[in-house]
Amino acid sequence: MKSFLPSLVLCALSVSASAQDSSAARVIDTVRMLSSDFFEGRAPGTIGEERTVGYLIGQLQALGLEPGGKDGSWVQSPPLLHTKLGQPKSVGVTLNGTAQQWELGNQVYLSTIRPDDRATIASAPLVFVGYGVNAPERKWDDYKGIDLKGKVAVFLVNDPDFEAEKGEPVAGRFGGRTMTYYGRWTYKFEEAARRGAIGALIVHDTAGAGYGWNVVASPQGENYDIVREPTRLTSLALQGWITGDTATRLFADAGQDLSALRTAARRADFRPLTLKDARFSADIPVSHETVQSHNVLARISGSERPDEVVFYGAHWDAYGKGPADAKGKVFRAGANDDALGVAGLLDIARRFKAQPAPKRSIVFGFWTAEERGLLGSDAYTANPVYPMEKTVANLTIDILQTAGKARNVILVGAGQASLEEDLATFAKVQGRVVTPESLPERGLFYRADHFSFARKGVPVLLMMGIAGASDLVDGGIAAGQTWVDEYTGHCYHQPCDAVGPDWNLDGALQDIALMFDIGNELANSSRWPEWKSGSEFKALRDKSAAARR
Repeated sequence: MKSFLPSLVLCALSVSASAQDSSAARVIDTVRMLSSDFFEGRAPGTIGEERTVGYLIGQLQALGLEPGGKDGSWVQSPPLLHTKLGQPKSVGVTLNGTAQQWELGNQVYLSTIRPDDRATIASAPLVFVGYGVNAPERKWDDYKGIDLKGKVAVFLVNDPDFEAEKGEPVAGRFGGRTMTYYGRWTYKFEEAARRGAIGALIVHDTAGAGYGWNVVASPQGENYDIVREPTRLTSLALQGWITGDTATRLFADAGQDLSALRTAARRADFRPLTLKDARFSADIPVSHETVQSHNVLARISGSERPDEVVFYGAHWDAYGKGPADAKGKVFRAGANDDALGVAGLLDIARRFKAQPAPKRSIVFGFWTAEERGLLGSDAYTANPVYPMEKTVANLTIDILQTAGKARNVILVGAGQASLEEDLATFAKVQGRVVTPESLPERGLFYRADHFSFARKGVPVLLMMGIAGASDLVDGGIAAGQTWVDEYTGHCYHQPCDAVGPDWNLDGALQDIALMFDIGNELANSSRWPEWKSGSEFKALRDKSAAARR
């Protein structure tokens, strides 16, 4: 870091006037446009997508960017499977011969990523697999060879050491309060499918998941996946969550104490437990279709090393139309998540076009289906236009705080990549300090599109406003935490994620300028950011080191 510190600071100072000229009016106008009813909540495969993609291409053309896709195209078009559950004929459990119906959406949340006309599970045994982790490198296996074929796996959310107390052998084994990928719901469903389970249910608790039940249920039985060959379809007919209260009653009725089992699941000698005389059944109609969705890609060609790419990303999709809220609003349009991130990328593109062409190329990716499991960015990294080994870094914006100027910037994924030093350097130029995310157990590092790039070895940096309390100039950390709590507790993935009279973009503009500064230095240097020792992504990046010499 020390060897290039002067160039970093000079670079930031050279663009500071440009950064200060960033127009809050332009950013807010973009957010208002994308979150308006005209775009119908920006769900993939809808008229809202068609309008969103057209709007973005028009904006990028007006800024003078080049198409960033293959063969001069503005888009990459991954086909997606779109499913939605209908009214269930039945869903629930049978215990000791007595049927108990569960209320879909209130006691249990389900969806499917199979293209079947009905999602059917008939009297399947329920197997509690603890945290459902198989991590040989950490000498941990929750499965102990159990056969899950034809069974429903029941998981705890987060990592085995999430609730560990000091002195327990597991404490710190999975990073302590910092969630690993093993703690994410995506991993648990993937592992259940790898083992042939017919269903998977995660026991919800707000602390472990990082969000409330309202967020879990917000997709309303809808889901998306990339289109897969029949031989590569998941084995899971249904996947989802059960509330903590429902799970506690289920286990008690089966003669088990869920609280005691939580403690047992923190031990390496934990063994899966089949809930005695408990069977899960469901019969739910499914509507399914293949939709052609689109990533939007734009490029500024490098003047000296155009094959080396600094990649910015934000997702254009939101949750589309749902049930009316108390105010009658039906579109969950994601003004902050992530129309504000899209507006930030457009602002960064405008800054780059206002100066001489960078030495390296700049690519902007506006992703589809982030809200459905990072599908758009995952489809891109599986079939990249620009080789991963020559992608310098991915800089992603996904939710910015709208409560005003801040004295700090929140770092997501401390200890992962050298880009955190870049963040600290340019934050210092702004008169700010870096603060690690306050709730690393929420696993935000694994919950945005940058992660698709990380899994391919590309160093990444995520700017996410809900990762911790901003130390606001007006109100300090307490006011910053109030903003996080109110947004995540009430409007995250809900119709009320909309531009309001209380929006103050001064802090968001600081963060946008910061991401520009970092990318601008990378685009005009020959430096390659690296993963830090101990990062799970370092070995993968190191394999392609020869391509960067």
